[in-house]
Order: sequence, then C-alpha cells, then structure tokens
Amino acid sequence: MRQCEVYLHNICAGVLTEEDNREYVFTYDKSYLSDEGNPPVSLTLPLREEPYRSPYLFSTFFNMLSEGENRQIQSQLLRIDAEDDFGILLATCQHDTVGAITVKPIV
Repeated sequence: MRQCEVYLHNICAGVLTEEDNREYVFTYDKSYLSDEGNPPVSLTLPLREEPYRSPYLFSTFFNMLSEGENRQIQSQLLRIDAEDDFGILLATCQHDTVGAITVKPIV
C-alpha cells in the first residue's frame, strides 16, 4: 500500500491511497472539510466525508502526469516503471506542478 497527502494551494486536502489490490482511494481530510471556504480538489471529486474509490487512478491525478517521450525519460531517470502511474505521481508531483495540486508521499 502506498499513500500520499494531497495539497490544494498548499493546504492538506486529503489522502490518496493505492491499495494492494490496485484500487485507488481518495479521502478528504476532516479538518479540510470543516472549513466551508475550501474548494474541492476537482469537480469530479466534490467535497464529502465518504472516501472515493476507483480501479483507476482518478483523472484529476492522472492528468498531472507526463505523457509520451517525457514520461519515458522520467521513468528511466527515476528508475520507475513507465506503467507505474502512482509511483510517477509520487516522484514528480511534489513541487512545481501545473495547477494548484501537489502531493507529499507518506512513508
């Protein structure tokens, strides 16, 4: 199981988990939900207490990943399988992402 904290505008919005069965779970942080001024991380993941589950990496996070040659170069340089979406997300989306979302691996 691998996990990361998901930040929106440098505020911890929740936790994204890749479970051992390759199911993905996103859960909003309770303190994030308690502030009514906080927006959802995406229109496809509206604010709610119940976790979101998917057999695929949620499009919000998948769309943060490089494609094509850039992805191949990243996977070679980082020594991560090019098909390991979650691994590449953890390795490349901690800083300077396009958009307001960043992730921090939980070790």
